[in-house]
Amino acid sequence: MLSKLSAWFVNPRRNPLARLHRNAVASRLRKYGLRYDDLYDPYHDLDIKEALARLPREVVDARNQRLKRAMDLSMKHQYLPDDVQAIQTPFRSYLFDMLALVKKESAEREALGALPLYQITIP
Repeated sequence: MLSKLSAWFVNPRRNPLARLHRNAVASRLRKYGLRYDDLYDPYHDLDIKEALARLPREVVDARNQRLKRAMDLSMKHQYLPDDVQAIQTPFRSYLFDMLALVKKESAEREALGALPLYQITIP
């Protein structure tokens, strides 16, 4: 019962509050030309850093360009023009599949008792 309730609560197709929140987040991301996956911090989670390292260079360069443009617009207290905002796709994922693969591999390595791929500690 609790799992059904939690699944309903976070599903934007069924819960109007989740839909409202998703639309608000999409609106904020469109104003700066960002995608939701751009918000993941590679310094916070080493799996994200590994997933970004495995992505093609063009995808990572496009991500960095979006982040630089968003910081520039934020510093200028401006937003993207409306015609550019209209073509933005904030929830089109480019990192999710690779991140799921990296998490699956790290869980498999942990289950087998092997050492992790990276021994870096996050400050």
